[in-house]
Formats: sequence, structure tokens, C-alpha cells
Amino acid sequence: MADSITYVGHATVLVDLDGVRLLTDPLLRAGVAHLRRTGPVPGDLGRVDGVLLSHGHFDHLDPPSLRPLGRIPALCPPGLGPLLRRRLGEVTEMAPGDVADLAGLPVLATPAAHAGARPPLRVRSSLGYVIRGSRSVYFAGDTDLFDEMVGLEDDLDVALVPVAGWGSKVGAGHLDPERAAEAVRRLRPRLAIPIHWGTFERIHRRTREPAALRAPAEEFARAVARAAPAVEVQILDPGARLELSAS
Repeated sequence: MADSITYVGHATVLVDLDGVRLLTDPLLRAGVAHLRRTGPVPGDLGRVDGVLLSHGHFDHLDPPSLRPLGRIPALCPPGLGPLLRRRLGEVTEMAPGDVADLAGLPVLATPAAHAGARPPLRVRSSLGYVIRGSRSVYFAGDTDLFDEMVGLEDDLDVALVPVAGWGSKVGAGHLDPERAAEAVRRLRPRLAIPIHWGTFERIHRRTREPAALRAPAEEFARAVARAAPAVEVQILDPGARLELSAS
């Protein structure tokens, strides 16, 4: 099967690379905490070989969404291992610069400028990851801009970049479309795919029209065209799959 990227929604992305299927920040339910999904709940994703967890916030680490995945391996920031080992298989805690094997693929842990607190655990650290196979895929998790984005990974193929949240604005430790475009300028991938948009709204808010939900991704594409015109942008609606062209 060809390599592909499936934007499941929010920060959940299925990366199918070299026959290995890795899932980022699984959130597979209709709602969590104060958020509700704006579209259908994801269906069966098929086999998943490993999980990448960026941080402990409830919209990124959702234990009920992990349970159906079975006893598969996972990578996570320091301190989240005990919570994850109850539900997954072998769990490896990472720090920026560490490289670990996940289901047969080497993965580099990268910095992330985001306070990923998970009460009552005393955990605040966050990570991004670069999956290194026959092509390289960077998953940013939640982050703001940071200096190490320049030269983060030589010859980067794909960057999965957060561009919004669940409202009209994002707070500190996040990227809006313009800042996400600056991240792309620093990272210099061949292909950028916006994530963390168009999936969840606050429970008591009326769901926005599809055009409004899609607006951050389109603003990001326009901003990248200005900031990094050599980079291709592909917008995937939640649930959509992109087959990656042959290297």
C-alpha cells in the first residue's frame, strides 16, 4: 500500500509509512471535556501499530480513545508513562533529541513550546516528533514558534502543523494561521498539512458553518504562499486521506 496521511481530526493523524501505521494524539470520541465534535465520529481506522502522544491535555491524551487500539507501543513526554501503560503496550518516555524505535520506524523527539499540564499529574512537558522512514514526517503536536524549528530536520518531507483550535482565537503556546506559516518557513518541508482545525467546538456554542470551520486552514495556505512559496500545502478535511506521491 502507498504511503499516506489521513487527517482524522484535531491533532489525530494516521501516518501510513513504509507499511507501518502510526497514530498521533488519538481523540476518537464525539466529545471530551468542554468540547464536542462538529462532524461524524471516526470509524474503524484499521490496524494501528504505534501511538505518538505529544502532551497531556485532555484533547490530546484521551484514555477512552486509547482502549480500542489494544496493547500497542507508544512514545510520550516524561511523566505520562504510568497513565499510558495501563492502556497501551510498551511506553517509552522521551526528551527532545532522543530517538526511539516505534513499531519498526525511528522517531526523533523534538521540542515544543507548550505547557502540557495534566492534573493531578505533575507533568507540564510537551513534545513534537519526526518520523524517519523512507520519507520524514514532522508532527508538531501543540506548540508555539521556537528557535530550533530552523534546521529541525534536514530534508523534511511532510510537516503536520497546527493552525487553530476550537474557537476564533488561540492562546499562548499555540499557532494561528500566520504563525503556522512562519513555522513552515523555518521548517522548509516539501509538503505542509494543516491540522488542529475544523473538528471541535465548545459544547454550548452553536456550530459554525463549514466555510467558517475551514477558514483557518485556507488562511494558512494563503500565508504559506507568501512566507514559503516553494512549499506545497494540502488541506485535508477531517476524515480525508492523502496518498503521498512516490519519492
